[in-house]
Amino acid sequence: MTYETSETSTTPVAGARTVSSGRRPGWNKVPEVTAYFWIIKVLCTTVGETAADLLNEKAGLGLTGVSVLMSALLAVVLVVQFRTGAYRGGVYWLAVALISVVGTLISDNLTDNMGVPLETSTTVFAIILAIVFVIWYRRERTLSIHHIDTTSREFYYWLAVLFTFALGTAAGDLVSERMDLGYWLAVLLFALAIAAVALAHFTLGLDAVWSFWIAYILTRPLGASIGDYLSQPTGDGGLGLGTVVTSALFLTVILGLVVYLSVTRKDVAEPQRIARQAA
Repeated sequence: MTYETSETSTTPVAGARTVSSGRRPGWNKVPEVTAYFWIIKVLCTTVGETAADLLNEKAGLGLTGVSVLMSALLAVVLVVQFRTGAYRGGVYWLAVALISVVGTLISDNLTDNMGVPLETSTTVFAIILAIVFVIWYRRERTLSIHHIDTTSREFYYWLAVLFTFALGTAAGDLVSERMDLGYWLAVLLFALAIAAVALAHFTLGLDAVWSFWIAYILTRPLGASIGDYLSQPTGDGGLGLGTVVTSALFLTVILGLVVYLSVTRKDVAEPQRIARQAA
């Protein structure tokens, strides 16, 4: 499987027409994978962990009620995301943050409400994610995130993202429980795992598709461990900041980075920058 198997994007001009397949060459619906991408992704996963705990504790809706509410909000934001003509940082990262919360709640519901063992949920989520990738590749002949430029590709992309969060939550909890790790040791373990994937990609030639999605999955337990370390009481090995302070802190940083990128457009694909300059 290769990273780029679809046709090369061409540079659009102002007023370019969308072709019948729904594809607008060069107008990718997701950001460029830069350092900013990974920083915001980890921050979103941290918020997903702390916000899910906060809503479950403070909203008084119960785990099921919070899950329904957040799923409804996610559906609304995804409708907006699908209706945009190109990548919009605010909408995109709001969708990621909400998917982080929903993915966490899906795993928590299976474990806490339905009593499904983490081994089972981890296996099921891994199988579902693999099926999504197989169907996506068979239909589109690419898993490249540089070509999320049709409705069908965007649908597969967001479906994959949802199950990476669910899988990362279940697998992260499973590893932490079985190894009885403290929060900061868990942070170190998952950070080293991501570093190993990056090293394998840049020095050993690990396929870019697999490198990206493995790292994407691993950022979920990394962010969750960071969130737990900051928010949990000192008696439990955390810093005791609480879920409110931790969530507010990370949301503020996310907002600041998204605003910065919206102004500088450093996370926008080059063809889109050229098209906007020509408009």
